[in-house]
Amino acid sequence: MTRSGPIALSCGEPAGIGPEIAVKAWEALRDSCPFFWIGDPRHLPENTPFKEISSPAEAPAASAAGFPVLPLAFRGSSAKGTADPANAAGVIQSIETAVKLVQAGEASAVCTAPIHKKALIDGAGFAYPGHTEFLAALAGRSRVVMMLASEQLRVVPATIHIALADVPGTLTPDILRETIEITAAGLRDQFGIAAPRISVAGLNPHAGEGGAMGREELDWINGLIRGMQDEGLSVTGPHPADTMFHAAARARYDAAVCMYHDQALIPIKTLDFDRGVNVTLGLPFIRTSPDHGTAFDIAGTGQANPSSLIEALKLAQAMAAST
Repeated sequence: MTRSGPIALSCGEPAGIGPEIAVKAWEALRDSCPFFWIGDPRHLPENTPFKEISSPAEAPAASAAGFPVLPLAFRGSSAKGTADPANAAGVIQSIETAVKLVQAGEASAVCTAPIHKKALIDGAGFAYPGHTEFLAALAGRSRVVMMLASEQLRVVPATIHIALADVPGTLTPDILRETIEITAAGLRDQFGIAAPRISVAGLNPHAGEGGAMGREELDWINGLIRGMQDEGLSVTGPHPADTMFHAAARARYDAAVCMYHDQALIPIKTLDFDRGVNVTLGLPFIRTSPDHGTAFDIAGTGQANPSSLIEALKLAQAMAAST
């Protein structure tokens, strides 16, 4: 069933590039991808022709007259380049509002602008490592996975923000199985791929080379993948990661499950740095985000590239149409 309604875009860190790229995305997409921004209009670039709305349903019509804003009053500064912890409660409320609206069926998806975690911790005692964990808590989900997606490649890291030395001990059969299963379900349910094909990277160089470069592949990764194949899942591997990402290899799968952060993110950022999109799979709603940070150093200068946010909004729209 297709999800209806405009996309809810949370404001992210007001002192960063989020407000600027949101307006640029509206200028690019106003006629083709309806969305609305949840935040304080004081944080928008000067002379932005915004239009306040009171409900998501008003956003498509409002977009013809100005940038649609569901207003929230923030307590902190509107200055660019340095996060004000006094804005933390407003940033969190923006995310919570977006989630409530999509859960209520008033919005089709959530798209999130980049946050600054230290400001949220300092200003509001934010108890989560980042957006993804907070969204999982709001949705009541204990396990979600991060996908980075572009037109050329989709990748999912099974472990994320941990030291490389900790990966072999953190990665377990249960974690890898859950990551593959959530990825397959997300490809089916949110990307409209009826029979998703998943390729799994090895943990070690050359996928262990028969135990000469590590034994995890022999000890349990091979067996896990064979077992999932027997269950009917179209999954292959473990493959040497250095031969998984050329064009011919990418044509053989819909998503690559990788064992650690850089193994997944280096290929997609090399292939499509400006247009990669962060997607959270395993939530009961669609969530996308640009794949970059707050960029305080250029905030307010007009230099920010909106490409990743534009792609995040377009992907959210396509996923909503497939759901």
